[in-house]
Amino acid sequence: MAFETKATVLGAETVYRLAPEAKRYTLRDNGFTETNGGNFQLIRGLEATPQSKEGFKLKITVAKDIQTFKMSITTANGLKAVNIFKDPKQKMLQDKFYFLMDGFISRGLFEKV
Repeated sequence: MAFETKATVLGAETVYRLAPEAKRYTLRDNGFTETNGGNFQLIRGLEATPQSKEGFKLKITVAKDIQTFKMSITTANGLKAVNIFKDPKQKMLQDKFYFLMDGFISRGLFEKV
C-alpha cells in the first residue's frame, strides 16, 4: 500500500487527509511513534479492552514529510487488511473507528474530505 494524500480504510465511506497544521509534535502527542525510517506509525486496537492482544487493529502510517499517509484495519498480527464495514455485527468496531478518527480531527491531525 503506497502513501497517498487522501486515504480511508477498506469498506469505509469517509475519506481523510492530513490537516495542513499537522506537525511532528502533533503526531507524537496523539500516540504516533517514529519508525526507524523516519515515518510515524500508530497501531491502536479496536477491541473492547485495550489490553487485549487479539482482534482488529487500526494502523496508520504517516510519511516523514507529513504530507502523505496510509491507513488500514488489520488482523491481530497486522498482516492482512480486513473490512469491518461489511458485517452489521461489527457495529461496535465501526463506531470505535469513527470515534478515534473524530478525535484526531478535533486535535488538528486529520480532516474529512
